Amino acid sequence: MPAPKKYDAETQERAVRMYRDRIREHGGPKIAARRHVGELLDIAPATLRNWIEREEIYPAPGASSVTSGVSDEVARLRREVAELRRANEILKTESSRV
Repeated sequence: MPAPKKYDAETQERAVRMYRDRIREHGGPKIAARRHVGELLDIAPATLRNWIEREEIYPAPGASSVTSGVSDEVARLRREVAELRRANEILKTESSRV
């Protein structure tokens, strides 16, 4: 009898999505992205690697059905969020100096 799953499907999907977002926004080595997401969610990087590889082999149903307009909008919003986060960090740094 197999061991019960420690993480549900929603957690797995979220972790893979966070990994892909990290790679898209920051680039860098894949292992660094897995470690970062793993630390945030308390998941081993090897476990994340397995989920990512499985997602590449067996994509989630409907994953490729996103229209290009929606995809462009999501990309634009992600860039905007990244820019706002950078601005927020600058403001935090400046306010701590005062």
